[in-house]
Amino acid sequence: MTAMTDHDHDHASHQKVASPEDFASDEEYWDDRYEQSHRIWSGRPNTVLVREITGLDPGRALDLGSGEGADAVWLARQGWRVTGTDISGVALGRAAEHAEAEGVADRIDWQRHDLGVSFPEGRFDLVSAQFLHSYGDLPRERILRTAASAVAPGGVLLIVGHGGFAPWEENPHPEVHFPTPEEVLESLDLADGEWEVQICEEHERQQNGPDGRPGMRTDNTLKVRRLTKAHA
Repeated sequence: MTAMTDHDHDHASHQKVASPEDFASDEEYWDDRYEQSHRIWSGRPNTVLVREITGLDPGRALDLGSGEGADAVWLARQGWRVTGTDISGVALGRAAEHAEAEGVADRIDWQRHDLGVSFPEGRFDLVSAQFLHSYGDLPRERILRTAASAVAPGGVLLIVGHGGFAPWEENPHPEVHFPTPEEVLESLDLADGEWEVQICEEHERQQNGPDGRPGMRTDNTLKVRRLTKAHA
């Protein structure tokens, strides 16, 4: 994650991490989590993002919770101009190094935001929120409504989330609710006649656990497009 996301893990570096309650701020928590390991995430772009965005005409993209930058770098390599935002300065530093190594540093603007407090300015042809979850106090619904308002006419909002905890999760947090795609869609409160729902569904995928053994988990995808002209 960061800025509370959960890109595919690099489980070779899996370890027990501290709780957000142990830190003065979410920023400190995520910086500390990244500093505990050379790399948290796999370095590969999220599979749903690749599937759903491949073939779209590139424009301006916003990657919410960009972590170590795999999604933003992949988008830049497809020709998008990307704003990547995260709560962790450590993660953003690694993301910038990744972009430099891939030769796309000039196509990505890295910005540090606690999305519950501040949000990147502008309108975007793609806004991507991949696994925007947190054990902390994250105003997820409000953030996603702000994300929808940042989508330009003709643009796409792609939200991918978990449908529940992984089967190997040792200490599930009962206070954490994983909304269904229908609940996410309802919470966006999109204006009638201004949006097209392209995908609203759950799917299963295989993911390796901390011990390297594969397990199945349920994720969900919501993809909506802002119409260029409102329909009556």
